[in-house]
Amino acid sequence: MSIRVIVAAHKAYRMPEDPMYLPIHVGKAGKDLDLGYQGDDAGEDNISRKNSTFCELTGLYWAWKNLRDDYIGLAHYRRHFRGGSRGDKWDRILTEREAAELLKTVDVLLPKKRRYWIETCYNQYVHAHPAEGLDLALEIISAQGEAYARAVGSFRRRRWTHLFNMFIMKRERFDAYCAWLFPILFEMEEKLDLTGWSQNDRRVFGFAAERLLDIWLEANGIAYGEVPVMFMEKQNWIKKGGAFLARKFLPSKGR
Repeated sequence: MSIRVIVAAHKAYRMPEDPMYLPIHVGKAGKDLDLGYQGDDAGEDNISRKNSTFCELTGLYWAWKNLRDDYIGLAHYRRHFRGGSRGDKWDRILTEREAAELLKTVDVLLPKKRRYWIETCYNQYVHAHPAEGLDLALEIISAQGEAYARAVGSFRRRRWTHLFNMFIMKRERFDAYCAWLFPILFEMEEKLDLTGWSQNDRRVFGFAAERLLDIWLEANGIAYGEVPVMFMEKQNWIKKGGAFLARKFLPSKGR
């Protein structure tokens, strides 16, 4: 069993030592900066130049087109799956051996659920981002058949989700997911007018994709396991909490 987890990065940073991990310089196209990592602009079929709106998904697309391992995954340079080892944070990052053991019973590993106790997943998104992007994605998916329409309905009511576009998937599942996800995002790209959107809101395709994975899993009846996620730097929870309350109770600034 071969497992490859790409680590999306746009700057030099400490990387896991386990051979399962492959650092990917996302958004490398057109930049002179050389991080010494695999670039997501390699090969003729890449979307590296879309990084400002697709975020880490430009690395995911590269992995889909270029890697042939039995399992493919995505992590971030400052955010990793946590394994069972003790010690320093960097010693506790999920190892290939630990991942292989977990993947004996499921085809997909995801981060632990993020729960929203006072709002739905849909409301959480539209309090933080323009609704147009997610609404368009849900419209496209709902037209794909009854199973997807039901899964979209579940998403609208649900109060938990799996975030960060992080996962490890069996190759067949990974191929199927990417073959489903990217055409949706490309159709969104054609139909959305991002004129006047803030730099952050223009990352709509990366943000929307975080919410679509659970829809795909439900519509296809795919079981998964969950793994805790570690942030490699300290989190300012007071700042995060204040931002959450502002999004929830203050009028949106829109674009």
